[in-house]
Amino acid sequence: MSTLQTINFKDSKAAINKPEFYIPVVLDINAILKSWQLSIFSFEWINKDASIKDISALKEADQEKRKAIEAALTNNEPLEKPILGIGIQDNVEIGSGKAVICTLAAHGVKTIPAHIPKSNESDFKDLIADEAQK
Repeated sequence: MSTLQTINFKDSKAAINKPEFYIPVVLDINAILKSWQLSIFSFEWINKDASIKDISALKEADQEKRKAIEAALTNNEPLEKPILGIGIQDNVEIGSGKAVICTLAAHGVKTIPAHIPKSNESDFKDLIADEAQK
């Protein structure tokens, strides 16, 4: 499987349209999933222990999203960087890109570039990827 160095990413359209609002970061995928498991939306993609569901356990629409990301990886097409924020319960919420994060996690990728609101920068300090993992 690809490493972060061989996966192509492009900036999110939302982040491009509001550069004053978002900052780019590289995050630890396992830390994202551990925090996101508290979200009411996480059950669609991850198990209670924050592990990624098998593709056959996903809804049909989510299976298609995962297959599209896997095809993009195979064809070396750029993936859009996810946008993350902090939810009401002080956990990670994935505004866009959950299929990207979960597909890469399923393939053992450890880190991912993403966009977060500047106002949440301090909330993400424990999720920033260790330089050695990149």
